[in-house]
Amino acid sequence: MKFVQLLGVSSNPGRFNELLKKGLGVNPQILSNREKTLLVDALKPIYSLTELLGELGLARSSYFYHCARQQRPDKYADARVAAADVFQSNHRSYGYRRMRAALGRRQLHLSEKVVQRLMKQEGLSVPARKKRRYGSYLGEISPAPDNLLNRDFQATTPNEKWLTDITEFQIPAGKVYLSPVIDCFDGMVVSWTLGTRPDSELVNTMLDAAIDTVQSCDSKPIIHSDRGAHYRWPGWLDRMHSANLTRSMSRKGCSPDNAACEGFFGRLKNEMFYPRDWKSTTIEVFIQAVHEYILWYNEKRIKISLGSLSPIEYRESLGLIN
Repeated sequence: MKFVQLLGVSSNPGRFNELLKKGLGVNPQILSNREKTLLVDALKPIYSLTELLGELGLARSSYFYHCARQQRPDKYADARVAAADVFQSNHRSYGYRRMRAALGRRQLHLSEKVVQRLMKQEGLSVPARKKRRYGSYLGEISPAPDNLLNRDFQATTPNEKWLTDITEFQIPAGKVYLSPVIDCFDGMVVSWTLGTRPDSELVNTMLDAAIDTVQSCDSKPIIHSDRGAHYRWPGWLDRMHSANLTRSMSRKGCSPDNAACEGFFGRLKNEMFYPRDWKSTTIEVFIQAVHEYILWYNEKRIKISLGSLSPIEYRESLGLIN
């Protein structure tokens, strides 16, 4: 039984009496002394203090200590409000490290331990990760290029190494597929397409848009993919050849060879897809939601490895874009 449910029994004496006979129906060890104190205060009008303290295993001195603390102003009141706002406005995806960086931008400078404690107290927890992977492998329909990246996803400049893959979303209205190009330099999504079919148009349109971003410079990225059929069809090969780009492919059935791209898919789904209910969402609305997430990911999502900046903020700090 959750702590908030226990607080609710103060309006139902009969229910709490039943809980007392059953030993509260909860292991008191999972409650902090602060939570036990709040529970005791909520139920003192109905039960004696001695009875409550005994049932909860709370020492009298600890109870009065926490009562005294409750009378003091909460020095983290502003931080609690700010943390809740940051959490809600960033797809409920920030753990304590990115939360600490975001609070720092609001001139609320706290230690990691304090941020962890405040997030726990306010119930700001990131949903557990799930795994499900779309596969486009149709066999060795044409010769595969070498794995030039060999799991080295570090890049010293933008447009040096690009990654691509396709991921699938299943919602009640149907299936949606996302095909992005990820830059290894900072994780920025260079281009992306969304559609209801994982066909050549999906990947070729994405590739055309990515190529457009480097036409005004001398960059000729390596483009790394898995061994999916999309990256072996004539349309893809012709575009790669015309743009003088270099192909690289993972080994057969080896997703870690494209781990950085898989990581982006995992973050997207855990932060935006899995926590929400899409039952009444149309395909068009869902596609717009993914599109908006990627814009936020590029422009605003804090990345600790980039000095707590988003990919675009990072490039701006280096003078790479205005």
